[in-house]
Amino acid sequence: MTPDDVAYLVHNLWILVAAALVFVMHLGFATLEAGLTRAKNTVNILFKNVGIVAIGLLTYAVVGFNLMYPTDAHPWIVDGVLGSFAPAGPAEGGQSIAYNGKYTYWTDFIFQGLFAATAATIVSGAVAERVKIGPFLVFSAIYVAIVYPIVGSWKWGTGWLDSFRGVGFYDFAGSTLVHSVGGWGALAGVIVLGPRLGKYVKTNGSTLIRPIMGHSMPHATIGMFLLWFGWYGFNGGSVLSADPASVSLVFVTTSLAAAAGIAGAMATSWLVQKQPDLTMVLNGALAGLVGITAGADVIPVWSAVLVGLVAGVLVVLAVVTIDRAGLDDPVGAISVHLVCGVWGTLAVGIFAPGKDFVAQLVGVGSIGATCFASALAIFVVLRMTVGVRVSREDELAGLDRSEHGMEAYAGFQFFRTQ
Repeated sequence: MTPDDVAYLVHNLWILVAAALVFVMHLGFATLEAGLTRAKNTVNILFKNVGIVAIGLLTYAVVGFNLMYPTDAHPWIVDGVLGSFAPAGPAEGGQSIAYNGKYTYWTDFIFQGLFAATAATIVSGAVAERVKIGPFLVFSAIYVAIVYPIVGSWKWGTGWLDSFRGVGFYDFAGSTLVHSVGGWGALAGVIVLGPRLGKYVKTNGSTLIRPIMGHSMPHATIGMFLLWFGWYGFNGGSVLSADPASVSLVFVTTSLAAAAGIAGAMATSWLVQKQPDLTMVLNGALAGLVGITAGADVIPVWSAVLVGLVAGVLVVLAVVTIDRAGLDDPVGAISVHLVCGVWGTLAVGIFAPGKDFVAQLVGVGSIGATCFASALAIFVVLRMTVGVRVSREDELAGLDRSEHGMEAYAGFQFFRTQ
């Protein structure tokens, strides 16, 4: 084996390991969302998160990979959106070396495909406890198959944003291209669906915001740590090699931003709510992770701490503000993924040497407008045709019984009423 062969093996293996870590993030999302919602909707949350993995991988294989990387040859899938289906493998039986000899075609696909499902998973938490399972899965399939790869191609597929203003829009691992794409879809879904029953109560001409607590803080906490663990693959794998210096830097900036996000959310929730709120702290960690994702490889270490700290503050203020605006987001997905995704992307233009703030702003705006308009259109069409919200009776009974005919905690009377 030559030194080049060994290097190729190591690079390829690391990206496959990173893909496996990204896969673990889906368990993290499922556990976090289940913990932050009521017990009577747990099966529904878990079902959506399982279904989304299948939708993400299959749609990415059929059309998403080609849409996101239109200049690459992918002969084993649809040859262009309207082209012919050619199921034959790529040259050299799938062993062709891509991107400077660092990894194979198949490694490229599986790493990118596991990213794709994440965008719809973000929407799942925001629309929890009142969305019909069928229409939600239809939305997920359309959004992940078409909207996500099209806007992703503008940067990652060397589209118009990649060379904008000569410097280009920069998003290392997806603060905008993954997280805010999901966040814009979540915002559209929340607007179309409306709040959960009992969330906002009219009293004497004013509106009382009634907290609806999640049923399991241990589940939510485990979910956060699983997501943080998976983020080492999400960001570390986005180096697209096993280069020691680059991967090490990304691990450090990712970790410190998450820790600073916890600190920022802890201090802010203590000041705003007069008590330290665990759910805010959990979302603070995720806010820091989302914030640093756009520039984990180019933002200096101590600037990464500041990015995470600001994200932790922003997520608490955003949760409170969005709640007061009458937008019911049970898990804080809009605050974490949209607000902090936008912040992290703009932070690249502030803290990363040689990056252009205007290009970052244009990227955030163009992708945001496209994703929100697309998601809103999909949800509105679904509402007008098959409906997107369960009945009042089904919502009160819980989606586990009404949508799935089973319970997550069968035999436990306390959980049946939650």
